[in-house]
Amino acid sequence: METIQVVLDTKLLKAADVAAKRQKVNRSALIRQALQEHLKRLRVSELEERDRRGYQAKPQRIEEYLPWEEAAAWPAD
Repeated sequence: METIQVVLDTKLLKAADVAAKRQKVNRSALIRQALQEHLKRLRVSELEERDRRGYQAKPQRIEEYLPWEEAAAWPAD
């Protein structure tokens, strides 16, 4: 593990300390968890954007998903 310095304003630092105490972790652990979660959200956003661009470039045709819609339909009584 590496040690770094991060500059935080007083209000954010106090909020982090309160949250860390509530979670029963130290400040470093709280910041690590927060950064990991943020990086995961960024990755998901990047993948969603990639998919969005792909579907815009080549939209699905009804013939591609209609069989799945029929298979997922409730059977008639």
